[in-house]
Amino acid sequence: MRVLVLLISNLLLWSCMQAPAGGNAENKPLVSFDTVSGVSSGTLLRAQIESEFISDRPIDIWVPTTYDGKRKHAVLCMYDAQMLFDGNSTWNGQEWRVDEIIDSLLGKKAIIPTVVVALYNGGQKRNFEYFPQKPAEKLQGTFSDSVMNEIAKRYGSDTIFAVNSDAYLKYVTNEVLPIVWENFKVYKEPSVTAIMGSSMGGLMSMYAIGEYPDIFGTALCMSTHWPGGFAPNEEIPTVFNAYVKQNIIPERVGKIYFDYGTETLDAMYEPFQNNINVVLEENGFVVGENWTTEKFPGAAHDEKSWAARLHIPLIFAFGK
Repeated sequence: MRVLVLLISNLLLWSCMQAPAGGNAENKPLVSFDTVSGVSSGTLLRAQIESEFISDRPIDIWVPTTYDGKRKHAVLCMYDAQMLFDGNSTWNGQEWRVDEIIDSLLGKKAIIPTVVVALYNGGQKRNFEYFPQKPAEKLQGTFSDSVMNEIAKRYGSDTIFAVNSDAYLKYVTNEVLPIVWENFKVYKEPSVTAIMGSSMGGLMSMYAIGEYPDIFGTALCMSTHWPGGFAPNEEIPTVFNAYVKQNIIPERVGKIYFDYGTETLDAMYEPFQNNINVVLEENGFVVGENWTTEKFPGAAHDEKSWAARLHIPLIFAFGK
């Protein structure tokens, strides 16, 4: 098995070294993937790419143990790449256990073969990259400034960065995904392309399918951070509700999943999620078909809790 994995990694490395970091081979540097440690199952590949839209950073591509470069795989884009695979390198010692869980589901034939595209956040800029931009622009200036100041302080920064989630999504759709499509055996169709995240990443998953329904057919939004800041408020959920009302409709998007726990930061979410549920029903979504919202009593706002239920949204997205 080790020989097979190394052979696959070498084939991918050779292929990806030919890939421009975007659509223009004349102006873009070549992308080279290296195999990195830190996963228990499958193979993790990492590349550094230059971006026209956000600060330069790595991208990680994880392929399951069954990947042989012949059979097409679904694509799962996941936010917060730093937290997905290796608890030894994370700030809190926790991880999503993405590699073990997907390989286990594949072994049980519970989901179709899937490749993970792990998207790095910008550190102190994380919440500014992950705050849906069009709703943010509808907030009143004084309130918005106060919220963004608090976010910056929580991330240890004296600087308020501009909200740039629209640029982040251009990075994902214009730069990252073309590399994946060109160099890995994957589908391009929205029905087998999903985007996933938790907390602010949950908001960004909702926003991504609202902005790019022709690319992402499913959004998986865990512990979605509807308050936007660190305290309950009405202003931010109101603009998010309006965005969902206008953009997250069955005529535009495929499937959408929400969930929340009841402990730590998740304890704030239920009333806001209930309001979103009403909007989804009014928009014509049907529970169990193209939408579901799940409540997990006792679950906290952390990677351990998300890992414990990760199989549920994955089966919702890619179940056979």
